Amino acid sequence: MKSLVTISLLSLVMISTAQVDRWQQRAEYEMNINMVEENHQYNGDMELTYYNNSPEALDRVFFHLYFNAFRPGSMMDVRSLNIEDPDPRVGDRISNLTPDEEGWIRVSELTMGGQPCEFIEEGTILAVTLPKTIQSGAKAKFSMKWDAQVPLQVRRSGWNNSEGIEFSMTQWYPKMCEYDFEGWHANPYIGREFHGVWSDFNVNITMGGKYMIGGTGELQNPKDVGYTNDDLTQRVAPRGRVTWEFEAENVIDFAWAADPDYISSMAKLDNGTKLYFIHQDDVEINDNWRELEKFMVDGFEFMNEKFGEYPYSQYTFIQGGDGGMEYPMTTLITGNRSLKSLVSVSVHEAAHSWYQGVLATNEALYEWMDEGFTSFATSATMRKLFGDNGLPTHHYSYQGYLNIVREGKEEALSTHADHYNTNYAYGTAAYSKGQVLLAQLGYIIGEENRNQGLLTYFDTWKFKHPNSNDFKRIMELQSGMELDWYFEYFENTTHTIDYSISQVLGKDGKVQVTLSRVGIMPMPVDVSVTYQDGSTETYTIPLRIMRGSKSADEGFTVAEDWPWTNPEYILTLDKHIKEIASIEIDSARGMADVDRSNNIFELQEGTEFIWKH
Repeated sequence: MKSLVTISLLSLVMISTAQVDRWQQRAEYEMNINMVEENHQYNGDMELTYYNNSPEALDRVFFHLYFNAFRPGSMMDVRSLNIEDPDPRVGDRISNLTPDEEGWIRVSELTMGGQPCEFIEEGTILAVTLPKTIQSGAKAKFSMKWDAQVPLQVRRSGWNNSEGIEFSMTQWYPKMCEYDFEGWHANPYIGREFHGVWSDFNVNITMGGKYMIGGTGELQNPKDVGYTNDDLTQRVAPRGRVTWEFEAENVIDFAWAADPDYISSMAKLDNGTKLYFIHQDDVEINDNWRELEKFMVDGFEFMNEKFGEYPYSQYTFIQGGDGGMEYPMTTLITGNRSLKSLVSVSVHEAAHSWYQGVLATNEALYEWMDEGFTSFATSATMRKLFGDNGLPTHHYSYQGYLNIVREGKEEALSTHADHYNTNYAYGTAAYSKGQVLLAQLGYIIGEENRNQGLLTYFDTWKFKHPNSNDFKRIMELQSGMELDWYFEYFENTTHTIDYSISQVLGKDGKVQVTLSRVGIMPMPVDVSVTYQDGSTETYTIPLRIMRGSKSADEGFTVAEDWPWTNPEYILTLDKHIKEIASIEIDSARGMADVDRSNNIFELQEGTEFIWKH
């Protein structure tokens, strides 16, 4: 096999000139919201312009009514009551909500082009039959009126969270479901993961002047709501009711939070991006939130360099929610944490801006492409901010994945996010195995290729909802290797990786190392040899189906291919057995090998010719 020392010129041209023409639907929201704070309710009206950029004509549309999940007997409630390991933030709490604590959205009027639409509420989905077909390439204007009750905070959304934040307004409005090349995605809200239409938002929120609001978009009327400086850090709360006017362009959602005890601060990146920090004025947390500012400036600068340029004008960290949850241009996090915990959750939710906010893969189908890639970015960024803790960068994700494999509870990454048998299996797949998939890709194609591929992936697919194959093709073009086998095994199966050194034989002044594939999943294998004089050499054994390998320029001696059908492989070292001190498979810990006890050979005193595991 010929080693791929450099990427071919053709591959470079293909990457640099890649044109992605996948169509995207589009929407423009103009909303007026009047909060009735004492009842935890609001009423809203909306003008929604919907652009049908698909090649199909549409005679129906769907809206998400997420608040309807927070009613006793909802699908989210029933799922939580019946799954073996319910999310402790939900448990049986929905079942116990009283009528004035439950959530709901009730649409009273809906027209398209002035003509009434037929609609029916189906739990958390509003199914709409249109009075007229929206032809391919056409647009339609919907007008809607609705009332809503904000639930007592249970999952991401609601009033009075555990830290006393009055309103965490997420998944809070009738939101158009996404229609893409795979069809409609009118998924009921069971507990996790979202998909959205690229949209522009003009949102006017009217409520008591004592409340400070932060969220998605740019505030258009800071003086009207009491701000006395351009940094939005000094505010005199007006008396009476005021209207906050927000605008956001090209985002997939709009979230906000409000509390009378909020204070705010602001920091800027070198490129002018503004980072806002909104939290309760509390002596127990104020110092940590002030420290957070510098960490997040450094974190954003690092992520801009490593993963692509954050494209929006601002990002806001808000104390609210039930842990941490990402939204376009903002996150809601619990704020009463140690400094490192506060930085960690902030880095993680901000990193979602790349993989959920900008690339916006359909999380229900490819949750690992958001949570896993975000976790990868989080680990790298935290290492940059806090230094090396003596463990490999992605150590904990590998351990999480290996733990569930050993417990026999793993489910394939290709499982729909709502259909895992356990929350444990979902969490490990989405966060840990998704991160391992990306980290291990560096082991296969080389970390430089993987890292450059991530930048190309972001630049090529931003604002286009990429899927797994789109990501794979970027990495194939970057590396010049075929990677079908890797994604087919690691995404679609639960087959595991296990390689062993089964025999070391000294013969005719050379050493024959017999390697065995114990697990089902094939992988390229790196073998490190340490000699008695302390020198080392690392061989990389490519899989034949890769059609390439990491290069000698990366410090590897490239050996002959290993056909994946062959259970064994003999690596011949041009050394005498007594020159060998040790031989180890994957000494860098880049491969998710489920049993490392069979990965190493050490020459013991008295060993002359043969060693068997």
